[in-house]
Amino acid sequence: MLKPQENKSRMLKCLNGLWQFVLDLSGEGRNARWWAASLPHARAIAVPASYNDLYADIKVRDHVGDAWYQTMVVVPSAWAGERIVLRFDSATHRATVWLDELEVMQHEGGYTPFEIDISRFVKPGEAHRLTVCVNNELHFHTIPPGRVLTLADGRRRQQVFHDFFNYAGLHRSVWLYTTPRSFVQDLTVVTHWETSHGEVAYRLQCDGVAAQVQVVLLDAQGQIVASADSMEGKLNVPNAIPWQPGSAYLYTLQVHYGDDRYDLAVGIRSIRILGQQFLINGEPFYFTGFGRHEDSAVRGKAHDDALMIHDFALLDWVGANSLRTAHYPHAEEMLDYADRQGIVVIDETAAVGLNFGLSIIDKNDLPEQMYGEDCFSVRTQAAHAQAIRELIARDKNHPCVVMWSIANEPDLRPEGAREYFAPLVELTHKLDPTRPVTSTNVLFNSPDEDCLAPLLDVICLNRYWGWYREGGDLIAAEQSLEADLHQWSDRHAKPIIVTEFGCDTMEGLHQVVPGMWSEEYQSELVAMHQRVFDRVDAVVGEHVWAFADFATSQGVMRVGGNRKGVFTRDRQPKAVAHTLRLRWRALGEKLFINWRKL
Repeated sequence: MLKPQENKSRMLKCLNGLWQFVLDLSGEGRNARWWAASLPHARAIAVPASYNDLYADIKVRDHVGDAWYQTMVVVPSAWAGERIVLRFDSATHRATVWLDELEVMQHEGGYTPFEIDISRFVKPGEAHRLTVCVNNELHFHTIPPGRVLTLADGRRRQQVFHDFFNYAGLHRSVWLYTTPRSFVQDLTVVTHWETSHGEVAYRLQCDGVAAQVQVVLLDAQGQIVASADSMEGKLNVPNAIPWQPGSAYLYTLQVHYGDDRYDLAVGIRSIRILGQQFLINGEPFYFTGFGRHEDSAVRGKAHDDALMIHDFALLDWVGANSLRTAHYPHAEEMLDYADRQGIVVIDETAAVGLNFGLSIIDKNDLPEQMYGEDCFSVRTQAAHAQAIRELIARDKNHPCVVMWSIANEPDLRPEGAREYFAPLVELTHKLDPTRPVTSTNVLFNSPDEDCLAPLLDVICLNRYWGWYREGGDLIAAEQSLEADLHQWSDRHAKPIIVTEFGCDTMEGLHQVVPGMWSEEYQSELVAMHQRVFDRVDAVVGEHVWAFADFATSQGVMRVGGNRKGVFTRDRQPKAVAHTLRLRWRALGEKLFINWRKL
């Protein structure tokens, strides 16, 4: 799905701002047809934003069910005769949309966009009532999964199987945009770079009356370096400048289809797995960085450009070259910015929580068979497959994206796990044969028990030695970690990225003899892991969990959320940030010297 843009053939109108909002506490809104008039007892809400933390009201924060949004939309008169599209960049976790009294679309999946041609429903120059019902319920058949519990007093409680707060609402932008009636519907680009020669393979999907095609590739100065006049082809680029980590050179692929035009930023680069190495442009790449949540005070999971720029400035300051979109697709603006900044991204679906073995989960009355009709079923698998399709459809053209992660920490020991996951790995490879596929492994899934590892291209391990296991004893933890990594290396002979390691840390807690929760213990735990990584040749990356502290559901394990961040929730560095900066900037300088040889 192409991101909307504005140029001489396409117009764009952002619908962000203050909308009207009401929670459906009694579940009456659909039967009462709230979309047919102004919302009852509505108040103002910011879009984009999670609604949970805006009003200092426990009923809003912990609401389970429908939440209603409404605004008036004026379609510009100048748009008459154009194809007019309504687009939501996301709605968490599902949405039903009405224009005036007409239902125009539904979507499930809280982190990917959805849109519809509304040309036949609107009149340019007139105002229309736009109403959206957003539902935040998670069940065994959703991605991510969860279940809704009804308590003895009649209240409903959402149980989640993941360790971050179930923020909900319109988290990203809402748009109206136009295209000509004959237009570029989709565009897929695959690049290759080798010894200064670049190749850009492209495939167009267009709609409407057949029209003349012209495709040109422009360099950063706007000069044409290659061109074609077909719906599908390969553009050869002699002396191409590659897109590479830390040095993001971008070309522009400009597509003309009749009166329509679409511009796509293109980074020419190659990805390959060679033995236990991860190669970008033929050179071994070592991942340094974090798993990162979309999370901040007040806004919740809402995308914010200012916060994004600041977070990337911190990535640069600490010397990180990569991140993982834990545990769901992040806003497309972030990927655009990563393209321009040369930050490498592991792009992850929202399939987190397919696991009842974690200590954060209340296990009362859970189904006995995890992968089966009463739990994670073929219906869950279908939702998971659709999440993968939508992730790849949205992000396939970003040079920063080097790998797809189809799940985070699933339990792969129970019967039926392989039957559930194998088709999803196959689907991901089929949809994009050019990128490696992975899934992050939870600590208690051993190399022999993990039925998914033989199907994956890269082994990604989430490891908490010294915290959840052997907590406080870093000597024993170091021995266990090294033995663990060697077992994985010997068993599967694939590149290993440790995609999570770390510990909860209270900023300002200092101890002469480092103890758990202190800043000194976090620094020593991270340094211990890094010593081990340097002794295991198969390890090609280290992602500390997490970039910053983030909100979670309430529980005795969490003090104001998850405190494993290298930065606090308001983005101030803990002591470990300085430790990482020394190592990562030195590694980055070594990598830069290697890239200069290209």
